Amino acid sequence: MRRWLPLVVILSGAVIGAVFLRDYLSFDTLRDNREALIAYRAAHPLLMPAVFITAYVLIVAFSLPGALVASLTGGFLFGVFPGVAYNVVAATLGSLAIFLAVRIGLGEGLKARIDASDGRVRQLSEGIRANEISVLLIMRLVPVVPFFIANLIPAVLGVATWRFVWTTGLGIIPAGLVYTWIGAGLGEVFARGEAPDLGIIFEPYILGPLLGLAALALLPVVIKRFQRA
Repeated sequence: MRRWLPLVVILSGAVIGAVFLRDYLSFDTLRDNREALIAYRAAHPLLMPAVFITAYVLIVAFSLPGALVASLTGGFLFGVFPGVAYNVVAATLGSLAIFLAVRIGLGEGLKARIDASDGRVRQLSEGIRANEISVLLIMRLVPVVPFFIANLIPAVLGVATWRFVWTTGLGIIPAGLVYTWIGAGLGEVFARGEAPDLGIIFEPYILGPLLGLAALALLPVVIKRFQRA
């Protein structure tokens, strides 16, 4: 029971949050409460970062539908810097919570089943393990991999905790910087009565550099293949 408890807590929180908090973790909520948030930041300049990081960690840890809004909020409240640092730290800690919960509850048993199996699943897992760092970085750099999946796969495959943490923190910096930057400009967006362009990350001038970084992360895998050939 102790082994399953963290996973049960995470799953229960995810279900409860999805049902009761979905409408609150939205851009509309940020827009409607922006003045109150700015006033609280001004009244509590040291406490506000701690409150924000804690809220962001909980959002990520319970896989609630508000991580993107949280990133925008970090930029809106704290600017690009230190907003991006707060966002990256919070997202990494929240990811670590999911990683540890899944690893403690399912990791060892599921990993043993995969290792004992035959076919494509085992081949895929062995391929990922052979190129662990590259795969971990690519999952973070390319914004098409769901964040929860990028936390789940390493836990199931038995990735070392320290390696999961540093590849997560490093890999989410580029996209995190983009969304923090968007959040930093929300004051003007609110003044015009508009909504931010969240699809900007798929624009060629943004997506291109991200794919370039992913290609660099993939380079060691390509070199290994040529060496084997």
